[in-house]
Formats: sequence, structure tokens, C-alpha cells
Amino acid sequence: MNDRIYIRPIGFAPGPQSEHGNAIRLGGGMVYASRFAVVLRRDGRIVERWLAAPDTIAELMGQLPDEVAADAEQQWANLTLAHPALELGERTIRLDQPQVMGILNVTPDSFSDGGEFMDKPDVQREQAARMLEAGAAIIDVGGESTRPGAKAVWEGDEIERVVPAIEMCAAMGAAVSVDTRKAAVMEAALGAGASLINDVSGLTYDPRAAEMVAKAGCPVILMHAPGNGEDLHEGGDYTNVVFDVFDELRKRRDAALEAGIEASRMLLDPGIGFGKSVADNLALINALPLFHALGHPLLLGASRKRMIGALSNEAGADQRLGGSVALALKGMDAGVQLHRVHDVPETVQARNVWRGLRDAALTDFGDLPD
Repeated sequence: MNDRIYIRPIGFAPGPQSEHGNAIRLGGGMVYASRFAVVLRRDGRIVERWLAAPDTIAELMGQLPDEVAADAEQQWANLTLAHPALELGERTIRLDQPQVMGILNVTPDSFSDGGEFMDKPDVQREQAARMLEAGAAIIDVGGESTRPGAKAVWEGDEIERVVPAIEMCAAMGAAVSVDTRKAAVMEAALGAGASLINDVSGLTYDPRAAEMVAKAGCPVILMHAPGNGEDLHEGGDYTNVVFDVFDELRKRRDAALEAGIEASRMLLDPGIGFGKSVADNLALINALPLFHALGHPLLLGASRKRMIGALSNEAGADQRLGGSVALALKGMDAGVQLHRVHDVPETVQARNVWRGLRDAALTDFGDLPD
């Protein structure tokens, strides 16, 4: 018998004062949760579901089976965990508010831009400068497409693609991450000025990757994808996609810890669009607050994904701005710290308005009448 417990925030408040203080600050950010579903799963099936609030959670914890009690206590602590800022080179990225990561693809077969920035240093520079000026906190450089059906790129070719772009972004003073699953590319990227690794395989593709990241001591983003080989999209067969992805991300986090990577240097990404149907993606996005229970900052990468087209009369990748911003705002409402996007100015503007509303909500309630 295999019992697992999950604490999922399901009710939210504009500020703690609206619940007379009976709310928690989710992930140390600007979102407050006041109601929670505590779900017991046995051998893959949900067998119990309780509802709790901050002032009743302790009583409920005391009634849980011994096998899951300690995990429940840890998840509850994780939900309120405030994460330290990311120190990326000379840049400090605060995680107590949503941050925007701009995408710079230097591939010939990107699903979103069709190779617009491939082998065009001047165009790459202009795009990077636009994203930085618009408010991107990080530039994420990728030299290998991971869209369904894309062929793996030899690491030497990938290095030739990403290193000049990383050097250029770093020279601008940008905080730079590299989107790769190969240890050799990671090493070359760090040498070129990158300071964050974004591995869509969750450090499972290259057996040397985890050791390299641990030795470098740099932060790393672990993403969920079901495929273990060249095709990261294969094998997406879920009993319950939300809890299955949660469990798999926990496994990858634990493997990274065993490899010597510090917990404070890990971020998690549920992998929207990787081996997941439209229904799977929608379920995960609705359940994003749950993933704070793993105790790490979260990244959402839903920009221009196929699910937006599927919900919008098959709109092309270059016609998915509205859906991309809608998903980013949904992630902000869930307390997600990093948002990886193609359309930086529009997302930053949406974030700024979102933050203004959040700040104003903290003073919405005045004095009670005499």
C-alpha cells in the first residue's frame, strides 16, 4: 500500500486582512491562500479529501495516517517558505514578486519564431536589448528546439549557437540562463557568462549534467517531461496528471539533492506542453499553487504553446499573444515566481498592473464602523 498526501491551496484572498489574518503568504510572494484541500492518494487513487484553513490545519494534521503525517507537515511549511533572491552574476533577482524571463532562441526550427534569430548577431542583439529595456529580469538562450518531432542537436553545434549569444547578452549586463539538457553545453554556457541552467529534461538526459551543475554551484531549473530519451514528449500516460507530475518533480528534486545540488539553488517547472494534452495542461495550470508544497520557486513556460491555438481556432504561434498573457496572469495569481515568455513588453506591462492591484488590495479594508 502506497499512501501519498498533497496540500493544494484552493481558496485565495486579496490580502490577509480580508480573512482577519486567517491566510498564508504563498511561497513568500504577493498571493494569499486561505483555504486548502488535503488529498490522500493510495496506490494512485484518491481515497480521502479534507478541507482546511490556516486555523484548522493543525487539527487535521493530527488526524492523518502516520505514513503521511511528516510529509504533510513539510508541505505545509513549504507553502509558506519565502525564497531568497537569485544571485545571477552581478544581477540580483528577487523572488517575492513575479519576474519575467525573455526567450532568445538561436535555432533554425523554433516553433515560435521559425529561426528568426539564427546566425543573425545584430538581430539577436536588438532582440535582447528590447527585452532588457522592457523589463526582462533574465534572458534565456536556447540552441536546440524541443518541440514535438524536433531532432536532437549535436552538442558541438549547440555550443556554437549559444555561446556568442550568451556572451553578447552578458556584455549588456543581463542575467543569462541557458536552455539545454547537455552537460558540455552547460559548461560552455557558464564559461560564456550564463549563470542559470534551464534543463527541460530535469537533469535526466545527460548522466553528467547533475554532477556538473553541483560542481558549478549554479542555480538550476528542473522541468518535468515524460520522455527519457531524445523525444521528451513521449510516454505522457498519467493516472492523475497533477499528482503524477508533482510526484515526478519531487523525484527529480531528490535526485538532484543526492547529486550534491543545494535545495536553495533549485527551481521547478511543471513542463506545460511537454507530453501533455490540452486537458492535462489546463489541469496543471489550474493546480499551480499545489507545486509550492515542494518548497522551491516555480517557473511557468506557457508562452505561445499549442494549447493556446487549440483553444483559439488554431491560431498560429505568432497570433497567441492574448492567450500567452492570460496564462502568465493565471500563473501570477498562483504565486509563480518566474514567467518564461516570448512577448516581454506585454507580459511586463500585465505584471505591473497585476502588482498594482495586489498592492492596492492590501489597504482595501478601512476601519470598522463604531
